[in-house]
Amino acid sequence: MENKELKAKFIDEKTGIEYTLQGDYYMPNIIIPKARRIGIIGKYGRLKLNYMKKYQIPEYTEMLLDNELKSYLLDIEDECKEKFEFLTKQMAEKENITEELKSNNQMEWIQKMNNIKHRVEEIILNEIIYVKN
Repeated sequence: MENKELKAKFIDEKTGIEYTLQGDYYMPNIIIPKARRIGIIGKYGRLKLNYMKKYQIPEYTEMLLDNELKSYLLDIEDECKEKFEFLTKQMAEKENITEELKSNNQMEWIQKMNNIKHRVEEIILNEIIYVKN
């Protein structure tokens, strides 16, 4: 049998995929696109990820395969943090929780701020995290 020389690269006409010779095998030249954003996924991003894995499996899988999941979760994280700060400040002003109260009665200030924090968390969870897109 005649031993023909193998090409270093070739393109499959049916699929359009380019292959490179590595040893005795042709390996496809597949490049995973870089994520749009980089960073560390925080509390809200992880909550959304867990929700998607349980209740939004098709969306989760599609984003994972398209390499968009991390960027999406980082966007969710940013949105939740911004909303948390905005709502906390707004509620504190509305309920007249001031720095003066903080200096005069720290325990009352802590109780009221914790109450606001828990309400804001509940709003964020219901409006952003546990919502089907």
